[in-house]
Amino acid sequence: MNSVNVTRSPVQPQTGDGRDAILSELRAVLASPHFSHSKRYPALLQYIVENTLAGRTDLLKERTLGVEVFDRPPTYDTNADTVVRYTAGEVRKRLLLYYSEAGHKSGVRISLPVGSYIPEFLSGQEVLGETGDGTSSPMALAHDEELLGHVGIGEFDRGVTSHANGDGVALHSIAGAESDTGKTRQPSGVRSGRLMWVALATSVLIAVIIIVVELTVRHSAVPSQTAVDDFWAPILRDGRPVLVCTGGSVFDQNKFSGVMTAGKDIDYPFVSMQSASAIMEISRKLERSGATTQLVFAGSEPLTELRERSVALIGGYNNEWTMRLLQPLRFYFPPEPIEAIVDQQHPEVSWARDKSLPYSSGDDFALVARFRDPTIDGWVVVVAGLGRNGTEAAAQFATSTHYMQLLRDQIGGSLSNKNIEVVLKVRVIDGKTGAPSILAAQAW
Repeated sequence: MNSVNVTRSPVQPQTGDGRDAILSELRAVLASPHFSHSKRYPALLQYIVENTLAGRTDLLKERTLGVEVFDRPPTYDTNADTVVRYTAGEVRKRLLLYYSEAGHKSGVRISLPVGSYIPEFLSGQEVLGETGDGTSSPMALAHDEELLGHVGIGEFDRGVTSHANGDGVALHSIAGAESDTGKTRQPSGVRSGRLMWVALATSVLIAVIIIVVELTVRHSAVPSQTAVDDFWAPILRDGRPVLVCTGGSVFDQNKFSGVMTAGKDIDYPFVSMQSASAIMEISRKLERSGATTQLVFAGSEPLTELRERSVALIGGYNNEWTMRLLQPLRFYFPPEPIEAIVDQQHPEVSWARDKSLPYSSGDDFALVARFRDPTIDGWVVVVAGLGRNGTEAAAQFATSTHYMQLLRDQIGGSLSNKNIEVVLKVRVIDGKTGAPSILAAQAW
């Protein structure tokens, strides 16, 4: 096994060639799997790198980034909306993972210091000797351990950005440490042998950390203890506030239900007691599991606010986002005036309320779904009835260990890594919501 010498120091590109090298490296990083499957992380990294190269580091502040990169209003609350801090933590973590992988022997590395939104560029050379198995020697991985040591464990577990401490950790200090240790990397004597064993141990530690992170990102963790935990795991894994998006109504005596959907022009929409119960059940489940929630009205919530977030949609025909995001799936709500749940694979099959019975006496039907939606690039949970009783029962179903276990038994296997849809029938007696039962289900 040959030795590896790593020498890196921070640089400020003064020539066009230097800037071109950094931009070329940026393109390679953005094309990697760590960045190419998201919109949020590449947008932030590209913005901060390009503005740093242009000398506009005064723009690299949390509020400015929130406005320019994530379309937040200039007066938004940075304490309540941590999109910039969260995304910077993810960018920092993904850069470290990218450079920890074998095969990245670039002359320039892009780094984002902890507690800063101004990237730094490390320039140097790596002389890689051949090893018996064609991999880099442990000394190369020891270099990555020095970089990883400046990111707290919390960043790998949650992707939450840590703030710099009073010592003001900076990349030039990392580079200095690398230069100093480089003086001791001589292949002779007991000290060199001890350093090799230390490097081997740190390389094993790095490999374990990377495996754990990748398993978490790919949702391959050990199944949760209960079926209801399995169902909510992808939503909770995000780590950001979950958007609870509810529909709204206004009175309309000409409608069978007595209400109609509240649109964007309605100043004061209302929700029924049953819908309020559903909101409470879903929010309580999320908060007991450690998540924070943000309640919004579907009629006024734009697509930009839903993108790359986990969303819980409450309500069926009174929620335009439920109608829109379910449309491509097997079970969905067709446009009014049909008011039914339809099976796209079997168009002759549908479920609708019996309009020959009073609204307070006819059985209701509901959909519970959980899927990753390409439109918003995030996980979506839907609890939606044809009427308000169905919505209440759907929320009870989605938060019940008993009902979720019935669903898991029917589908087979864990619920945590699948897209799921289930159609429910709900008994309604004197306007009161009865127990739901499963009519049809699909997982893919």
